[in-house]
Amino acid sequence: MAAASASASTQCFNSLLPLTDNCHSHPRHGGSRILRLQLSQIPKSLSLSSSSSSIGGAIERKDHLPQRSSFAQTAAVRHLVGSVTATQGLRFAVVVARFNEIITKQLLEGALTTFKNYSIQEEDVDVVWVPGSFEIGVAAQRLGSLGRYHAILCIGAVIRGDTTHYDAVANSAASGVLSAGLKSGVPCIFGVLTCDNMEQALNRAGGKSGNKGAETALTAIEMASLFEHHLK
Repeated sequence: MAAASASASTQCFNSLLPLTDNCHSHPRHGGSRILRLQLSQIPKSLSLSSSSSSIGGAIERKDHLPQRSSFAQTAAVRHLVGSVTATQGLRFAVVVARFNEIITKQLLEGALTTFKNYSIQEEDVDVVWVPGSFEIGVAAQRLGSLGRYHAILCIGAVIRGDTTHYDAVANSAASGVLSAGLKSGVPCIFGVLTCDNMEQALNRAGGKSGNKGAETALTAIEMASLFEHHLK
């Protein structure tokens, strides 16, 4: 009975479709007729819509699919950014390495000038000197654990020499500052120059490449503001 119903439906459908000259029998299909239809010849009553099913449920309705929402349409998203103007009450510590002092002093001057330009009071900045860049990390971690400071600026200069000592000190300084921030929960800003020669260091300590101490101080202000005003 089901086969007869399917045959009747097929005949009904075929009777509505105009055949072209390409209608022929193919021996590999047991002589069954292969209908090649031109799209323009399909009656409008049988045209398929992308939103509905016309023949035997073969085409599913798509209007039930959820609509994608873009990021811009999400009103609940908040962007938390530290401010370099809301600096009242922020306190900072600056850890400075004495080694390569000709460079680190200029970096410190740039940092202190930036603090002053952004309304950080002198009494809200403490400067701590350590022998070299290798010792910066442990001092920064101790300062962070005191709970007195909103951010700690770490200043040093490591210049490549003839041995691999440069790599050991530079890597230890970077990992030490990172570890200090993670363990204390206080932003510890990496302001240690790692240069191939003295000329590169001088260029970055107030020379033609600017003063990296000043840039790092600005980063410290923004991070201190972010933690104090948004991440407490």
